[in-house]
Amino acid sequence: MSGDPVIDSCPTPATHSPIDGGAPSPWRTLMALLRPRRRPLAVAALWSLVEGAPALSSGLLIATAVDRGFLAGRFAAGLGWLALLGGTLLVRAVAMRRMFPALAAVVEPLRDDLVRAVVTTTVHRAATGGRAPDGAAVGRLTQQVETLRSLMSGMLISGRELGVSLVAALAGLLLLSPPAAAIVAGPVIVALVVFARLLRLIAVRHRDLLLAGETLTAEATPILAGLRDIAAGGAQAQAEQDLRALVAAQAAATRALAWAGTGKRLLLTLGAHVPLIGLLLAAPPLIARGQLTAGEVVGAVTYLSTGLGPALRSLMGTVGSWGVSLAVTLRRISETIAPDSETPARPGPISVPAAHDLQLDGLTFAYSPQAAPVVRELSLTIGEGTHLAVVGPSGIGKSTLAMLLTGLQGPTAGEVRLGGLPLATIPESHLRTVMALVPQEAYVFAGTVRENLAYLCPEDSSGSGAADERMRAAVAAVGADFLVERLGGLDATIEEPSTLSAGERQLITLVRAYASPARIVILDEATCHLDPAAEERAEQAFATRGTTLVVIAHRISSAARADNVLLIDGASAVVGAHLELIARSPLYADLVGHWQDDATHEHQTRGHHAASRTE
Repeated sequence: MSGDPVIDSCPTPATHSPIDGGAPSPWRTLMALLRPRRRPLAVAALWSLVEGAPALSSGLLIATAVDRGFLAGRFAAGLGWLALLGGTLLVRAVAMRRMFPALAAVVEPLRDDLVRAVVTTTVHRAATGGRAPDGAAVGRLTQQVETLRSLMSGMLISGRELGVSLVAALAGLLLLSPPAAAIVAGPVIVALVVFARLLRLIAVRHRDLLLAGETLTAEATPILAGLRDIAAGGAQAQAEQDLRALVAAQAAATRALAWAGTGKRLLLTLGAHVPLIGLLLAAPPLIARGQLTAGEVVGAVTYLSTGLGPALRSLMGTVGSWGVSLAVTLRRISETIAPDSETPARPGPISVPAAHDLQLDGLTFAYSPQAAPVVRELSLTIGEGTHLAVVGPSGIGKSTLAMLLTGLQGPTAGEVRLGGLPLATIPESHLRTVMALVPQEAYVFAGTVRENLAYLCPEDSSGSGAADERMRAAVAAVGADFLVERLGGLDATIEEPSTLSAGERQLITLVRAYASPARIVILDEATCHLDPAAEERAEQAFATRGTTLVVIAHRISSAARADNVLLIDGASAVVGAHLELIARSPLYADLVGHWQDDATHEHQTRGHHAASRTE
């Protein structure tokens, strides 16, 4: 038997919430990514200094043109100084053109490195069994990487330019007139210090909004995917209430972020408008005392109106929005690509269990430290050869439990033991041989019927007499005779799997699991597209095969056939026989009532269709 996982299709991945803690600092991650690109960064920094020449010299040149040119009656000299200012603008244009290739050499490889890190980490976690592969999460994270690329590009272009302009304007103002610089410096420094503190609040609010959006996606996805179960269980009101609460939480996070951002307007007034008003009010007495000239006043106003004010306004807008988004997104990606501390290497000696009973000891699982556990301190023994049905409201964690039982998902706390041995100590190849997880979405590939049925036991795909006999026995046991005959026998080719109905694809995967050497079979709604009679025949086939059978039930008949029923309801779990749970669990009795109503409706509908066909 191959060591490939005994899984009939890729299980529906759980959606993960962010993992807080244990992740490297986002800025440390950024520095590590930028370190190999020191040369283009140095080139960009050099041209940025050249680019800041107009901002540094504008006030000085204008003040000189006024004092030594126009006010002194030397108009040609005044025009010459202004022409020199125009020359600095040409230098700035050349510097910008030379700088963009250097910035591109930083941003584009950084994006590629991050995508590679995200995908590599996700694949590694899936391969080591620490976390179920999550294609949706990879798509979301690679989108965040693209967002990070755009933000990084914007910050390097706009933020760098504005930062250079701000520093150059302040330096030029100090060189022009220390008294004028003293008047301006106070409000500007206070505004920048308060803005730095405000950024922390904005970052927290932005992160809250990001997490609220991810939580909404994570919680809404199983609800939307389980609408049939919700309707069958009469849980529409609860599902609507849960979704409303999630949407309300996201809306509250959006409002909180908007309120935090209003402080930037007040700080802009303090840093840009107050210094200009103060300078104009102080100018007459300073000129009268000879501490300031008319040209210096014009030059200072130039620094404030064309350099400092716009730079401060744009800097607060850019850093307060793009910068915060960059920090939050970078932190999320850093958390994702960090080594998975909760997935330790398999401890102790490797061994193979002699029995196939499952013991759950304090089993707990949550998708993040902040999230409520999906499975909480569950202790249970599933005896070898027994039949257990798992029931509960949609989205409560039944599929997650299936992943934990097979070792495809690592628990947050507690453990699962097979034959008395922790799953972590059992060779992966053995686990994937003795366990089969059959999810709702059946996987059928283009090939012969025999190849599809023998997918989990490749030695039977050769077409030998004994192998075909075993295959036909599996087909008969599960009740897929009519399907194999309709397709043309074991040697027939399935050219286009999508032409098969959902129920036919499920029958093929059920035969596949039955024909495999698996001693533990978990059916995660794997018969939901079969009619009740076909479902009963398939489940009875596994039960009489001597297989330990765990069924994630979606019909009352599945629960009634099981030896025991596990009812999970988030914070609690109850185990007992079908009739026993009806008597002692109001939730189970309620689920049974809705199931029975649904079964009656289904039976009436089938009867109506049959009568129509007869007529």
